[in-house]
Amino acid sequence: MAAHILLIHCPDRPGLIAAVTGVLFQHQLNIISNGEFVERTHNHFFMRTEFSGAVDLVHLEKDLREALPTDVIIRLSAQRNKEIVVLASKEHHCLADLLVRHYYGELGATIKAVISNHPLLEPLVKKFDIPFICLPHDGVDRNQHENSLAKHIDQFQPEFIVLAKYMRILSAGFVARYPNQIINIHHSFLPAFVGAKPYAQAYERGVKIIGATAHFVNDNLDEGPIIAQNVIPVNHTHNAKEMAQAGRNVEQIVLANALGLVFDERVFVHGNKTIIFD
Repeated sequence: MAAHILLIHCPDRPGLIAAVTGVLFQHQLNIISNGEFVERTHNHFFMRTEFSGAVDLVHLEKDLREALPTDVIIRLSAQRNKEIVVLASKEHHCLADLLVRHYYGELGATIKAVISNHPLLEPLVKKFDIPFICLPHDGVDRNQHENSLAKHIDQFQPEFIVLAKYMRILSAGFVARYPNQIINIHHSFLPAFVGAKPYAQAYERGVKIIGATAHFVNDNLDEGPIIAQNVIPVNHTHNAKEMAQAGRNVEQIVLANALGLVFDERVFVHGNKTIIFD
C-alpha cells in the first residue's frame, strides 16, 4: 500500500502533535515516521508525517483542519515521482548526472523535457529519449524569450523547474509564475561569491574551501532559500580553472541531494529560509 506524506505548519501551541496523530488514528492510518520542529524566533511549528493505510484524502484534510488552528497550512500527497522540466545552457555535468539518475530510476522525478538556450546539449539529451527544446536568446527581447520559455514549460505542467547550469538571469516576473518551484545550482558556497565567475573570485581571494549551493530561486540573484550545500578543500596550488573542475563534482552531488529532499517532501520554505527534515 502506497505511503502518504502529511506536511503542516502553523503558529505553535500546545497539543498540535496530539491533534494530528489523533486524527490519523481515527482514520485507522499507520504512522511510519514523524518529525517536528518549532522555530523559536517566530514560534512557528512544522511537522512532517509519513503514514500508510486506505485513506480518503479529502475527508482526512477536513478533519485535520477542524482539529488544528484556522491558519494552519496543510499539504497531503502520495509518495511518487515528481514531474520536472530541466533548463540548461552549455555545461553538461549537472544535466548528465540528472539524466543518468533518471534513466536508472534514482532521481525521484520524471524529466518531461530539457529546454536550453543553446543547441550544444541536444545530442546528450536525445541519447536518453527525452524531448529537447532549443530556445536561442540571441537577438530576442528578454520578455519575448521568457514568454516563449514559459509557454513551453507550461505544456508539460511540471511540479518543479530545475536549473542545471542554466546561465540566464530570470526576471522577477518569470520567477513569480513559479513560486518555490524553481531550483538552481550555484557554483559557490553562498552567500560568498554571488553572480558571475565565482571560481575566479575565489582564486583571487585565496580561499581554502570551495563549494556549491542548491537553492530555490526568488527575485534576488542567488539569494533564494538554501536547500543544500557542500564544500571541498583547495589550496594555493589550485588555479581558477582547476577549482572550477573540482567544483563540478560538488555541484552534481549538491544538486542531486537537494532534489532528493524536495521530491521526497522534506523541505518547508519559511520566509527566506528552509526547514528540512532529512
